[in-house]
Amino acid sequence: MSNAARATSIEVYYAPEDEPLTKLSKIYDHASRYIYVAVFGLTSPLAVKGLVEAKKRGLDVRVITDRERLGDQKQKTAVETLHLAGIPILVNQHDGLMHLKQVVIDDEINASGSMNHTGSGNRYNDERLDVIRDHAITAQAKQKFLTMWNDQQRYNLWKP
Repeated sequence: MSNAARATSIEVYYAPEDEPLTKLSKIYDHASRYIYVAVFGLTSPLAVKGLVEAKKRGLDVRVITDRERLGDQKQKTAVETLHLAGIPILVNQHDGLMHLKQVVIDDEINASGSMNHTGSGNRYNDERLDVIRDHAITAQAKQKFLTMWNDQQRYNLWKP
């Protein structure tokens, strides 16, 4: 692998001016193996559509979110749509919040910041999304996601 292929690249997007969720959805369109999402708020039809389309392309798509957010009708609808598309969803069972805003894609990209997958997070709030292309950082983020995914004490499979 050349040094250029190993170089770190970081793109920083701010809401509302950059519409970071729109940028992230375009990255979803180019994913080829998997998309792992750990996000507190997930209500955006744009985000849901991108994840469902990725699942239809045969990607391994998984979502972890916060159980208390399921009291919000928009979040519940989004999670139900993902579930109907065959996307497994875990929710926290521990006392704290599942407050991450992190996406890991294809061992290549770790996207994180303050932005939830919501319309407000994309168009109205002051938010930040960092899209990091770095193997070591992405590997660490993937490991954190998989540790959470396999922790049956703290996270359970969501069922309608």
